[in-house]
Amino acid sequence: MARLSARGLLAALAVALAAPVFAAAPARVSPTRPAAPLLWPTARFADADYVDAREIAERYGLKIAREKGGQVLRFTEGAKVRLVLEDHNRDFYFDGLRVFLGRPALGARGTLWVSKLDVIKLLAPLLRPRDHARLLPAAAPQTIVLDAGHGGTDPGKENRTVGVNEKTLALDVVLRLKKLLEAQGWRVLLTRSGDTRLAADQITDLRRRAEFANQHRADLFLSVHFNSAPAPITGVETYTMAPQFMLSTADDRKDEMTDKAFPGNKHDDANLLLGEQLHRALLAGLQTPDRGFKRGRLHVLRFIACPGALVECAYLSSDAEARRAATPEFREQIARALADGLKKYSAALEALRPQSGASAPAAPPPSNSPPPARPARSA
Repeated sequence: MARLSARGLLAALAVALAAPVFAAAPARVSPTRPAAPLLWPTARFADADYVDAREIAERYGLKIAREKGGQVLRFTEGAKVRLVLEDHNRDFYFDGLRVFLGRPALGARGTLWVSKLDVIKLLAPLLRPRDHARLLPAAAPQTIVLDAGHGGTDPGKENRTVGVNEKTLALDVVLRLKKLLEAQGWRVLLTRSGDTRLAADQITDLRRRAEFANQHRADLFLSVHFNSAPAPITGVETYTMAPQFMLSTADDRKDEMTDKAFPGNKHDDANLLLGEQLHRALLAGLQTPDRGFKRGRLHVLRFIACPGALVECAYLSSDAEARRAATPEFREQIARALADGLKKYSAALEALRPQSGASAPAAPPPSNSPPPARPARSA
């Protein structure tokens, strides 16, 4: 697993380990009302509330195996490994998928702790999505906006050795994906269908992509990109909007956007489900390294009024992967993998939708959720 570079954050957390302050027990409820859902017991470390990993295991009927002297906890359900957490790490594994927490897991008092926000907005809906079904879209998606990254005077990432650039590859993948989805009955709209930009400056260009999706009342938004890194890295990444108050994967401290609620936060649970299905499909379809399912406040995701994701399909900084991306066969593989992920997202929504006449599962307890979202200014 990758190690968090922010030593300062970990040091601050370690100072507070000696005397965690436990949250008060939930108040009694009136016997005339339905019983309130159980809250997550928490302990305060530094500037955040954390949940004991043993509480997570107990809540979801999982068994814990300790490895590396307790630095790694493996959560199992029968023969299946559901979770793997490691001390001081933000990345963990859920059903074999590499996913990133907002804060690193924290080792203290003989166990690991996970931030309450990560439990509420990430682990709980992943482990038991049916408990969060009421927070998902009520209808199956029909209209999708596909966004080919960059365009026109903005080539995006380039590999001059191989002779490819991001804007051309992304558009080719989007056009292939459009045909596949239309054959399945989707209504597909494109932010661009040629080598163009939506505006001369980058911020306006990105905002117009989100506005396009909103103006056409899209049910889903998918932005297609190709990646770059200084090291010889290969693989795929998937991004969805970071929930309010959660650190973006690339950040180790709050910034001016962390505590703001954006339109893209209205669909946190659907974003999580969409990102999971897309990332699994890309890994299965491309047989490529797992660079992780991550969260970020990317401009095109902040302002959309529907569930959305951004995928980084390959690293053009790697000559080997750039040569692979240069082939029509590989770009067709990407398109088919994305189409499969979208199909599985729709199927998951249908499976989780409460059946007619059946009582809907309770939403997560509001008294244990983050403070209510306050819409941010769009300017």
